[in-house]
Amino acid sequence: MIELLAPAGNYEKMVTAFTYGADAVYMAGKKFGLRAFAGNFDNDELEKAVKYAHSINKKVYITLNILAHEGDFNELGDYVKYLEKINVDAVLVSDIGVMDFIKTHAPKLTLHVSTQASVLNSYAINALCKFGAKRIVLARECSLDEIKKIRSNIPAEIELEAFVHGAMCISYSGRCLLSNYLTGRDSNRGECVQACRWEYCISEKNRKDDKYPIQEDERGTYILNSKDLNMLAYIKQLADAGVYSFKIEGRMKSPYYVANVVNAYRRAIVNIDNLTTNLIEMLNAELVKTSHRKYTTGFYFGSDDKECLESSYPVQTHEFMALVTGDYDGEKVEVEMRNRFKVGDTLEVLSPNETFNKQIVVGKMKSLDGQEIVDAKNVQQRLYLYTDLPLKKHDILRKKI
Repeated sequence: MIELLAPAGNYEKMVTAFTYGADAVYMAGKKFGLRAFAGNFDNDELEKAVKYAHSINKKVYITLNILAHEGDFNELGDYVKYLEKINVDAVLVSDIGVMDFIKTHAPKLTLHVSTQASVLNSYAINALCKFGAKRIVLARECSLDEIKKIRSNIPAEIELEAFVHGAMCISYSGRCLLSNYLTGRDSNRGECVQACRWEYCISEKNRKDDKYPIQEDERGTYILNSKDLNMLAYIKQLADAGVYSFKIEGRMKSPYYVANVVNAYRRAIVNIDNLTTNLIEMLNAELVKTSHRKYTTGFYFGSDDKECLESSYPVQTHEFMALVTGDYDGEKVEVEMRNRFKVGDTLEVLSPNETFNKQIVVGKMKSLDGQEIVDAKNVQQRLYLYTDLPLKKHDILRKKI
């Protein structure tokens, strides 16, 4: 049994994740999570999200993984009691004080330990079990061999979760001070500005006005950057090592990113015992169709795969053109424009269904009031697209760049 866990920066991304095959999502309220600039959810939205997820037999985990300061506990009590009341499936925590606080104030909440806790060994896991932890999100610095050993030395009922895809922090388990030092925004409290992605130069001590770029390519240098993680080809090894939950990074990413990556990993998991070379190549080709940096396997196979790369610039081969907003009626489907497209363009379908990767040559479009359209150029314009493909709500239409 494998759980596919997806990011949900807002309600649309949550619905997208579930539509494309996620078993669970992780999200944050307006406080206490490590993505303060994602859309996130207020209390009413959290309750709505949990009810929706449970109605389709899915799960919702809430991040409470800041490194807490003394004043944070003034509001934490009411918040965790509310999360307990709306029956969230678990909370992700990294601070042992927060763990102990939850045991007292909301004892029915299930505790998952965040990757921010830097858990790399079975001794730490067995200690965290005493705080009530039911799942551990392993530090990204763990290798597959270490995970196997950890699994054999912890209680069978303790679940292991590990990241399989997405951006990685160059700092150990994401504990970075660059953002704090350069901008005053605390990365360990959800306010990271990703200073590691900036361009840097050096200056000589006695010539401080002279700046010398550390040139690596035409865009400059990015000496602090990490590649993006991609373990799609190795999910069988992860499962065999004892990983239960496969986690995708990306609460700040687009709904298109969520759909594309979840779709690829779901198709890989369905075929986990028969992951042929051709299937892996096809699914990896999907993963370059959305924004990404160069891929790496991180630390799973040791430290030979260097994390620094020569460019911070994300690339993708396809662009999100339209979201299908209604089901096919036999001749047409309602779509919402996301990027400009026109009659004659070839659009490709991203779908969890049988129309996946089918193509449409745009031949006829009409506005909702029946006017002919040859160029869909109005932002988020809703229109009818005529096609013979049985598209479904939440399918995505994309175009090769």
